Amino acid sequence: MSNMINYDLEREKYSWSAPAKFNFARDVIDKWATQDPTNVALWWIDDHGTEIKRTFAELAERSRKLCNVLSDIGVERGDTVIVMLGRNIEWWEILTACLRLGAVCSPGTTQLSPKDIGYRIDAASATCFVTDEANAPKLEAASSAAKLKGRIIIGAARDGWTSYDDAMASASAEFECADTRGDEDALCYFTSGTTGYPKMAIQPHSYGLAHEITGRYWLDLTVDDLHWNISDTGWAKAAWSSFFGPWNCGATLFVHHTDAFDAVRSLELAAQYPITTLCGAPTIYRMFVLQDLSKYKFDSLRHCVGAGEPLNPEVIETWRKATGLTIRDGYGQTESVLLCGSFPCLEPRFGSMGKPSPGIELAIIDDAGRELGPDEEGDIAVRVKPNWPPGLFKEYRGDAERTAACFNGDWYLTGDRAKTDADGYFWFMSRADDVILSAGYRIGPFEVESALIEHPAVAESAVVASPDDTRGAVVKAFVVLAPGHTASDALTKEIQDHVKRVTAPYKYPRKIEFVDALPKTVSGKIRRVDLRAREYGEAS
Repeated sequence: MSNMINYDLEREKYSWSAPAKFNFARDVIDKWATQDPTNVALWWIDDHGTEIKRTFAELAERSRKLCNVLSDIGVERGDTVIVMLGRNIEWWEILTACLRLGAVCSPGTTQLSPKDIGYRIDAASATCFVTDEANAPKLEAASSAAKLKGRIIIGAARDGWTSYDDAMASASAEFECADTRGDEDALCYFTSGTTGYPKMAIQPHSYGLAHEITGRYWLDLTVDDLHWNISDTGWAKAAWSSFFGPWNCGATLFVHHTDAFDAVRSLELAAQYPITTLCGAPTIYRMFVLQDLSKYKFDSLRHCVGAGEPLNPEVIETWRKATGLTIRDGYGQTESVLLCGSFPCLEPRFGSMGKPSPGIELAIIDDAGRELGPDEEGDIAVRVKPNWPPGLFKEYRGDAERTAACFNGDWYLTGDRAKTDADGYFWFMSRADDVILSAGYRIGPFEVESALIEHPAVAESAVVASPDDTRGAVVKAFVVLAPGHTASDALTKEIQDHVKRVTAPYKYPRKIEFVDALPKTVSGKIRRVDLRAREYGEAS
């Protein structure tokens, strides 16, 4: 039976009171560890036959040891620790330890380049960096590496690094959890915007508790569930569905550590293991339905959700016919918990975002902050007055201007456009700005354009989203060539490879079109809106 039986009743009775003191490691993980020492927190496998089950009690103990390791390095409460790992089992230990210590954890994807890493160290004033042996050279090549108090490596020992395994082996398991305030900084996520380099979205400790909304109502989890979220650990989606959401409910996380996503292998695992709930980006489901689903039998699977971008109704229907399960859409951001969802008790409307989460007052508003009626397109907004909603971020650290720009009167602006229907379902329309949502990644055009301009053949460029059947959208670059350079397939590949080297590879333009000039305003600003409209066959 679903955790939410009556949507309207649950909305009515839900009450959020931000805790004065809260620490997820102590108040959630330690709680489950004490209640039942045999309760499994993680069921972890890799591609080499390794399989580990780790209880909440073991996770709690290892996180206490790691707190002592971090303290010995010089990491203090309030310091920022950057973690650049894949789905290594240590990722969960590190995030738990940072919370317990009161350090600010800043997860990052393993695709970050040395330039990206250097920027993050400087912007966050990071004191410690944790990664594996495959990515250690990137940190060593980063310009800001020398500013760190410490660097920790997972895997083979390396000069100038603290060995994770060696340090953990000798560390004490005694550590008193920091009595953190609910509004104290806990997480720092770098999120791309329309202009400038990524901004730092700061989430407080109470954010972990607020994800009960995500875990209980949308993921529909209990202590009896084995939940698999197929997500990169570098993104807030991992905090949503691979950490806070499930563990608030005492569910077990299934984790497959692999270098690259493989649709066939993932379907095999979903059939082989007793996975009850599945979460993935729409791109993953699009790749799933391209396979012969009749080959697989998912005996334990009861609930599927998707988030990151709108999911095509055709994909939902194909999956439903093959499995009997409806993929339930969810909507939220790095800056929030789940804001809107197709909850299990709601009649699904394919292509809709569903209805607002308990505790969230969501509306479509116009530029003046007035609520709009059904079928009127406007900005998706969250009411922040008189009461601050559960799980909404504190600020963009060090950028009061960008923070203020997210608010309009009593509302927080998500930066997305939508409309509602007569029954209160929300329907996503578009981004309000030029940020590109591709295969669950959020890509700022400025970052790609900055990488492009470093190539000698590029005089000017503009980057926009271009529709793609599998990824939803891909990065497309319109490039004006510098004198002396001629368009060719070889030059296209050379420019693409250049972007992959300069910045994280997921940002590279999969499409490049060489043009004589770019559309601009009278003041000389590039009109990306015209180029995007052309890609989508719209009138600008």
